[in-house]
Order: sequence, then structure tokens, then C-alpha cells
Amino acid sequence: MNITHEEQPAGGRYIVDIDGHVAEMTYTRKSPELISIDHTGVPDALRGKGIAQALAEFAVKQARSGGWKIIPRCSFFQAQVERHPDWQDIVSK
Repeated sequence: MNITHEEQPAGGRYIVDIDGHVAEMTYTRKSPELISIDHTGVPDALRGKGIAQALAEFAVKQARSGGWKIIPRCSFFQAQVERHPDWQDIVSK
């Protein structure tokens, strides 16, 4: 699965495009060391394929490699944080 990243000064998104169906996880940049994941959207045609989970894992990897923390505002990402105690190092409460 190919995940791409679009970033602008105020935020960005992680994107998966499969056959013209786009899934995304959007975030707002709060500071150079902090983002807020605000939304995860997966179209019906892509549901059940693990795409939202892949986006969440990608965000965690990006945070670790970039040295920043994540505020989990999106309900999906919040649930994933609860399921993955090993992600606590990147979570900002």
C-alpha cells in the first residue's frame, strides 16, 4: 500500500489512493513538535482492507522519525492509541 503525505504550514494529510478511491488521515500542525490528528476517512469501497490502520501506523512512524508528538482528536486514532500501548511515546495528552 502506497501512502503519500501532503503538508502545508497549518497541517496536512496522509493519503492512500486505490483505483481512484482516496482514504485520508488529516492533521493540524500545532507546533514544529506537535500535530493533532483530526479526521480519518475511508470510502466504502476501501473499507475492511486495513487502510485506516495503515494510515495510523504511518502517522506514528512519521512522528517518531520527526521527533514530534500527536494529539489524538480523531475517534479512530484515539481508539488505536488505546489498543497500542507501545504508541504512548508519541501521544500528547
